[in-house]
Amino acid sequence: HLANASTELMKLDHEEEPQLSEPYLSKQKKLMAKILEHDNVNYLKKILGELGMVLDQIEAELEKRKLEYQGQKCELWLCGCVFTLADVLLGATLHRLKFLGLSKKYWEDGSRPNLQSFFERIQKRFAFRKVLGDIHTTLLSAVVPNAFRLVKRKPPSFFGASFLMGSLGGMGYFAYWYLKKKYI
Repeated sequence: HLANASTELMKLDHEEEPQLSEPYLSKQKKLMAKILEHDNVNYLKKILGELGMVLDQIEAELEKRKLEYQGQKCELWLCGCVFTLADVLLGATLHRLKFLGLSKKYWEDGSRPNLQSFFERIQKRFAFRKVLGDIHTTLLSAVVPNAFRLVKRKPPSFFGASFLMGSLGGMGYFAYWYLKKKYI
């Protein structure tokens, strides 16, 4: 697949823009290296280990704030009682980690109670809910654009399958309704 893309890229470069072939090839090599790097399990384990260390540091900072502001009536954030851009970024990062299914491993298992409390508080904020919503909204926003791309690529089969499934569902519903009314 990637070899075919490389060949097509070379044809395109030489035919339309010969002076751009070297920059395109350079970018392609960098992209291939990134792809191979992310397919490397050891690399991913290393990155996840580093993520754990960063979350440990954040947990320690949140614990410091808790002790520093003990007895005061205010919601605690990374920089104290004031909600800052750092909190926004951390909230978005935690939301993405939850979306990826990593929240149970990194804070929902009770290993980082301050981080868990932080995430619960930030999820209650109106702006957070409005922009990021819940995980199901995020999942929907990730799936819907791909569904539209599929429709553009293969409309007859997609619409045919959708029509068939809808028809079967409708017939099933009416059969259930009819039998329920007749026998119950």
